[in-house]
Amino acid sequence: MTQHTFRHSDHLRADFSQALSDMYRREVPAYGTLIDIVGRINASHEGIRSDGERHGAIRLGTADELSLIARVFAVLGLYPVGYYDLSVAGLPVHSTAFRPITKTGFQISPFRMFTSLLRLDMLPVDLRKRAEADLAARSIFSVEGQALLEQAERDGGLDAEDGAKFVQEVTKIFAWRKHAHVDLVTYNALMAEHPLIADIVSFQGPHMNHLTPRVADIDAAQAMMAAEGLEIKDTIEGPPRRHVPILLRQTAFKALTEAVEFKTETGWETAHHTARFGEIEQRGAALTPKGRGLYDACLQRKDFSDFPDTEAELKTQALAYFDAAGKALTYEDFLPVSAAGIFKSNLRETESVETIAPTGNQAVFEAALGRPVLDMFDLYANAV
Repeated sequence: MTQHTFRHSDHLRADFSQALSDMYRREVPAYGTLIDIVGRINASHEGIRSDGERHGAIRLGTADELSLIARVFAVLGLYPVGYYDLSVAGLPVHSTAFRPITKTGFQISPFRMFTSLLRLDMLPVDLRKRAEADLAARSIFSVEGQALLEQAERDGGLDAEDGAKFVQEVTKIFAWRKHAHVDLVTYNALMAEHPLIADIVSFQGPHMNHLTPRVADIDAAQAMMAAEGLEIKDTIEGPPRRHVPILLRQTAFKALTEAVEFKTETGWETAHHTARFGEIEQRGAALTPKGRGLYDACLQRKDFSDFPDTEAELKTQALAYFDAAGKALTYEDFLPVSAAGIFKSNLRETESVETIAPTGNQAVFEAALGRPVLDMFDLYANAV
């Protein structure tokens, strides 16, 4: 097979993004409502795609799972960008964002996957050992999918037929399965420690927690979600509404409460789990390190009056990235505090996110990943 017969990774990613969207619409009916809302709003705005402009979020349990997913995503042209330490919000995970890194890649398929890894070191010793044993006993990728992954790595790609099979097998990794991987006693112990731990450890695989379409006007989306009767967050995460949007704003409807079957000595016992939800995002201009510093300072004091709100000022003060034509670059990444706010609200915790002393370990995360994460500021600077 010669390389020109391969289906390009950007197109495989587009296929994967669509397959995930189709699956999630079946699993979470209200997601279809979000897509309809986004379509109506975006139809009246230029420059925002309604097809395929989305991100997903998954949570992995072990270093081996992260290493595997990194290899899988590489075939789909998804690269790890940034390190996010969510321990600052009391969440026992650290994360990266797998995404395209070229302008062409985003034009073909602007899909991203926010990927978190459980911090087993943050668990009490006895519970950690139980979680480690349960996670070691599960396998998240099919035999056929593994074979196709090795084939792609060996040959440098996949043709259209094998690529379609690969996308199908990868999509299955993130499907919802109602039969738990642990017994009810273990599930309750994990829940008592932290709902996020229970969500990661208790199931047969890392189901999608949310799939997020991009909308041109998130305030309008918030109002339309309420009108549709969705149980939405009280506040929009991220920067306040501005004339020139910056970074990322997100809102969500509350998670589903879903029946789960737990194995017992005599059969199966039904209980309920709450984790998966719907989310909408609005993306603004990517900020330079100087701009991000000012943003963080404004966020800390909850006052954005000092942050310039015209493109001319953002450019003059070197607060945002602009291309050669003078157009602001879109922020393609995430915000730890906003992510934590979404996570917490959909784990039925308080929606407030208090920053505590960080305990992240990027070196440990990158060792599990099998490579360093890319620096988002370098990517934006080089895109200019």
